[in-house]
Amino acid sequence: MPNAFYRSTEPDQPAVGLIAEVHGPVVVIACDKLPPLQRALSARLDHERYLFEVHQHLDERHLRAITLHRSSGLYRGMLVYDTGAPLHVPVAPDCLGRLLNIFGTPLDGGEALAAHDFRNVHSPLLPLRDSVGAGEVLQTGIKVIDLLCPFVKGGKTGLFGGAGVGKTVLIMEFMHAVATLHQGVSVFAGVGERIREGHELWHEIRQAGVLPQTLMVFGQMDESPGVRFRVGLSALTYAEYLRDTLQKEVLFVMDNIFRFVQAGSEVSSLLGRMPATVGYQPTLTTEVAEIQDRIMSTRDGAITSVQAVYVPADDMTDPAVGAILSHLDTTVILSRAQAGKGIYPAVDPLQSSSRLMDRRTLGDRHYAIAEGVREHLARYRELEDIIAMLGVEELSAADRRIVMRARKLQRYLTQPFWATASHSGIEGVSVPVDRTLTDCEAFLQGTYDELPEEHCYMRGTMAEDKA
Repeated sequence: MPNAFYRSTEPDQPAVGLIAEVHGPVVVIACDKLPPLQRALSARLDHERYLFEVHQHLDERHLRAITLHRSSGLYRGMLVYDTGAPLHVPVAPDCLGRLLNIFGTPLDGGEALAAHDFRNVHSPLLPLRDSVGAGEVLQTGIKVIDLLCPFVKGGKTGLFGGAGVGKTVLIMEFMHAVATLHQGVSVFAGVGERIREGHELWHEIRQAGVLPQTLMVFGQMDESPGVRFRVGLSALTYAEYLRDTLQKEVLFVMDNIFRFVQAGSEVSSLLGRMPATVGYQPTLTTEVAEIQDRIMSTRDGAITSVQAVYVPADDMTDPAVGAILSHLDTTVILSRAQAGKGIYPAVDPLQSSSRLMDRRTLGDRHYAIAEGVREHLARYRELEDIIAMLGVEELSAADRRIVMRARKLQRYLTQPFWATASHSGIEGVSVPVDRTLTDCEAFLQGTYDELPEEHCYMRGTMAEDKA
């Protein structure tokens, strides 16, 4: 059922048209006067409401619209009504801790939101005079992130990883960090999530104690491509409300933005557009930018985005990946090879990057230590094949020292998470970046050369031994 906005704004008035054709989730509607693009239209059947969004004007009397519900039950000649506005969602201060669909209707079995206002999901961009540039580091308490690929406060981070490498756990840890370190809130957009994944994620976030500071908006995999195409905008509208009205620091998480691109490709094909590069929609760049350009900071608050990105066939040159990459400030690559070694978080320290990795932003000390860690890990990766074939004894004394320190650094950059504490029995830790720098500097200088590798694994700071 759509939200109260549509029930209240659909009076008993003449219909604006009727359904002429039904092609799965696409309907052709005949109208005397064409409603504008992005207008929400509705139809009624057995006390249910069907919502459509206008995407294309065919001629002076016909348009194509995408259904935002299941299409079963639709038929030719069905009367269609104009809601008088684009898609809107109800917003209220008590939206945190809830699980909603694209219309703002609860999916958690709770009561409907006590809506004080409604917001257009197609809100225009903020004027440049009201925006604040993103250039400040957002500390997460995660050692490998803060050291080698720091987040940009009010920026956009891409989380590239396949199934089973710890992507969801890392996302939950980001939410925990925003809630505890920055007293902020999180908005999770589940784009094309499997029902099982969404159910598990909801329970895990609740067990981790993050749910009261989190709003989850789901458009599931079995729903219309129109839902998967717009659910990201719906969730972003809530993030903007929390930023502007409640003046919160907001972490906006989208999982998975590649499914948003896929939904756009489905919609484009259904509308009869000619495919472009590699079969993607010709409007790919515009659609990605429509979401990305709304993620911005103001003087009242900031929206920091973390977007999970699926890479087709591990091809970083894919047009969809390229369109997303062009908007990102930080790129975090999750490696299956790292996960196979038990290195969690499975961040690839050599491929991950951030635009804040420069001396002017981080300072000389942070930059020098980060570069030293990268050099040690890069040299260790170069020597891994030789070690596998000939053994570490065949290396020079200098290379053996580098390998030994790199292996300890690799294990030091692991960390127990709050999100997994209930499963692992190990309490999560949050490490300030100053402590991370001090410990890594000590590793590079040889302070811990005599320490066994296992003593560096899955811990917070090295000072814990002295406690």
